[in-house]
Amino acid sequence: MLSPPSSANGAAQRGLDRPGEDEAQPGAGPAPPWWGLRDSRRARLRIRTLVFVRWLAVFGQLATVIFVAGVLRFPLPLAACLTLIALAAWMNVLVWLASSTGQRQAADWEATAQLAFDILQLSGMLYLTGGSINPFSLLIIAPVVLAAATLPLRHVLGIAILAIVCIVGLSMTSLPLPGPSAVAPDIPLVNRVGNVISRILGIAFCAGYAWQAASEAARMELALDTTNAVLAREQRLSALGALAAAAAHELGTPLATISIVAKEMARGAGEGTTLKEDADLLVSQAERCRDILRRLTSDPDATDDVHGHMSLGQLVEEAIAPHTKDTEVRVEAVISGPRGEDPPEVRRLPEVLHALTSYVENAVDFARSEVLITARFDDRAITLEVKDDGPGFSPDIYAKLGEPYVTSRPGAEGSRSGHIGMGLGFFISKTLMERTGGVVTFRNGKAGGAVVTVRWPREALAAVTDGNGTLS
Repeated sequence: MLSPPSSANGAAQRGLDRPGEDEAQPGAGPAPPWWGLRDSRRARLRIRTLVFVRWLAVFGQLATVIFVAGVLRFPLPLAACLTLIALAAWMNVLVWLASSTGQRQAADWEATAQLAFDILQLSGMLYLTGGSINPFSLLIIAPVVLAAATLPLRHVLGIAILAIVCIVGLSMTSLPLPGPSAVAPDIPLVNRVGNVISRILGIAFCAGYAWQAASEAARMELALDTTNAVLAREQRLSALGALAAAAAHELGTPLATISIVAKEMARGAGEGTTLKEDADLLVSQAERCRDILRRLTSDPDATDDVHGHMSLGQLVEEAIAPHTKDTEVRVEAVISGPRGEDPPEVRRLPEVLHALTSYVENAVDFARSEVLITARFDDRAITLEVKDDGPGFSPDIYAKLGEPYVTSRPGAEGSRSGHIGMGLGFFISKTLMERTGGVVTFRNGKAGGAVVTVRWPREALAAVTDGNGTLS
C-alpha cells in the first residue's frame, strides 16, 4: 500500500511529493544514501570552525613537542617541528584576516584546500617523529571525517585519497620515532603492514559513518522542511476559513440593521418614486449579502470559537468525502464507542485532516474493492484506523515505513492512479499526526491489506468547551 499519499485537498503535497515527468525513474526503489543531496542542505563549514580546529591542532602539537623534548628529553628535530607548527599558526592568522570575522561559510573548494593543508602539515609532523608507527598518526583520520560530514562526495574522496597516500608514504619512509635512543625500533614487516591497513580501514569506516550520518541528517532536514511547508499551507487555509466565518458573524448584525432601515424607508416612500426604488434596491442587495454570508458559514474550514471543533463522525466524513463517489472502491466509515455515549467533539486540526485524507486516498489507490475507516473512542483514547483490501505493505520496505524517500511502488506498480512519488507523503502524514500527540502504527491485516492506525490520548484530540459551547 505504501506510496507517498497525496491529499485530495492538498495540492501542495502533490507538488512536493511528485517529481516532474522527466525526473521519475521507472523501476526506482528506495533511494541510495546520497540520493537528492545535490539540492539538500548539508551542513557547510564556517571559516571560524576551520580556524578553531586548526588552533586546537597547533596547541596540541606544540604541547606534545615541548613535553617530548623538554620533559622526556627525547631527541627530535625540534627546529623543523616548530617550523611546521608555526606554518599552521600563520595559515590560521592569514585565513582569519582574509575572512574578517570568520562567520561566513567556506566554499567547498576552500574547505577542501584547508583540510588538505591540515593533512599535509600533520603528515610532515609525523614524518619528523616516526611516521606511521607514531601513535598520533591516528589523528590523520580527523580531517577526513570532517570532510565526510560537510562536503560533497567528490571532495571527500579527494581528501580520503590524500590521507591514504600520506599514510602509505609515512610507512615507507620517515625519521626515527623519538625515544631514549635515536635508533629506529625493529618492528616486523607484518606489524608495519597491519598498522597501515588499520589506518586505511579507519579512514574508510569513519568517513563512511560520517557521510552516512550527514546524508541522513540532510535528507531528514529536507523532508521536515517539506512537512513544515505543507503544514503552513494548511494553517493558512484554516486561518482564511476562520476569517471568513468571523466576517460572516460580524457582518450579520449591520446587514440586518440596513435591511430593516431600508424596509422602513420603502414603506414611507410613495409608490413609483425614486426613493422607493432605491429603498427596494437596498433591501434586495442586503438580502443578497446575507445569502452570501450564509453560504460562507454553511461549511466553514475555520478554527474560530464556533467552528474550531467538530464531531468525530464529521472528522471522518470530511476525510472520506472526496472518495464517496468512487465507483471502483467502496469507502465506508464506522464509529464505535461505549454504548449510549455520543461520539466526542474533537478539535479541527489541519494536520489531522490533511494526514487522514492522505491515508484514505493512499488506501483507495491500492484497494481492490473496499476501504474501511474505523473511529473508536473511550474514556482514555481516540483511535482512527484506515484499512484496505489491497496487497498490503511490501516486505522489503516494511522496516523503513515512516522514513523519508521510501516508496513501495517502483514505477507505480499496483496502484490505481499510477502515481510515482518521491516517498515524502507518508513521512509528512506521519509527522503531522505525531505533532498532534498521535502514535502512528502500520501493519498488514491477517486477511491481507494494509492497516494504518493512529491513537491519541483523548485529551490530546478532544475539544474542551464551556457551558456555552465555546472552544477553550
